[in-house]
Amino acid sequence: MSNLNRPESDIDLFCDETLIDPYPRYRELRNLGAAVWLRPTGMFALSRFEDVRNALRNWQVFSSAHGAAMNEPINQAIAGNTLGSDPPLHDKLRNVLVRPLSPPAMRDVTALIEAQAESLVERLVARKTFDAATDLAQFLPITVVSHLVGLPERGRERMLEWGSAAFDSLGPANERCQSAAQTAMGLVHYALQLERAAVRPGSWAALAFEAAERGEITLQQARGLILDYVAPSLDTTIFATSSAIWLFALHPEQWNEIRDNPALIPAAINEVLRIESPIQIFSRYVTRDTEVDGVPIRQGSRALIMYGSANRDERKWEEPERFDIHRKAAEQLAFGHGEHLCVGLPLARLELRALLTSLAKRVKRFEILELNRGINNTLRGLDKLRVAAAT
Repeated sequence: MSNLNRPESDIDLFCDETLIDPYPRYRELRNLGAAVWLRPTGMFALSRFEDVRNALRNWQVFSSAHGAAMNEPINQAIAGNTLGSDPPLHDKLRNVLVRPLSPPAMRDVTALIEAQAESLVERLVARKTFDAATDLAQFLPITVVSHLVGLPERGRERMLEWGSAAFDSLGPANERCQSAAQTAMGLVHYALQLERAAVRPGSWAALAFEAAERGEITLQQARGLILDYVAPSLDTTIFATSSAIWLFALHPEQWNEIRDNPALIPAAINEVLRIESPIQIFSRYVTRDTEVDGVPIRQGSRALIMYGSANRDERKWEEPERFDIHRKAAEQLAFGHGEHLCVGLPLARLELRALLTSLAKRVKRFEILELNRGINNTLRGLDKLRVAAAT
């Protein structure tokens, strides 16, 4: 298979400049071709919607069994968990993982999350100003989700630090990845040393241990599932929440529509996820020679699956840079697609819906007072978003 037909580029997707404002570079890659060889990383970039969705559906060729990270040490560390597996192992693990996240089980936690959201929003709005990236967005993932997972108090205070480092460590072996890797491994060690007696009875972690006791999965795999509950449930939901407030502050007319008609909130959440995807990029290992729209990709290559670019692809979305809560954006790929669709998506939607519903009852508009964008190899979001809430 010849590589002569492949488009190539010197774009560095992981430098600070691109991570802060990636969208012009994404557009350049989409215009170059369906699969572009990136010389700085030595990987192919799949940046168009249809190609990304097709790759996510085709796990037999674009495999996660060799890991979804862009460096081999981390791929070896996550081998055998849901992020680093394909069917049939992935199906077995996912079957256990989704049990507490099924629709009937989620109904049991809906009242808890809605009550916590009401209480939190009431307190923050009374203050008039608050940091939507920390005071608002972090509360439910840290408190409620930690309770549901059933983690012991020891180590819980490091969850945010560990989660952010875990996503940084999934990037290429750049300085940011290398400095985060040791911290990220702290989360792995924490989960892999957990004992059955340390977790809350009836919690999600307890259910994983019980599955191991029944012989459905191994004890090591049960501990790996706890990682799958913790890492994706923090930063992704936190960044989606703060991005929503930022977007509504920039588009007060659309916030007014939400206030007048809260039934628009589910569609608005899809649009938030589309235009500001919390996870921008994962990778896949190419198991055999293939082509993407005529571009040859050799077996053994790494392909960057660019969620953030696919969700702004002009071939799929009309005026993709425009935030529009009336857009039919249910097909957005922010939480993946196919076999590896994030199992925590229903929980993230529930948390977002509860917070936006509570805010819509109390806040007329948001004014941005201070903003700082975080820089992460795979995540996109805000570290700080101090706002004034007009009531």
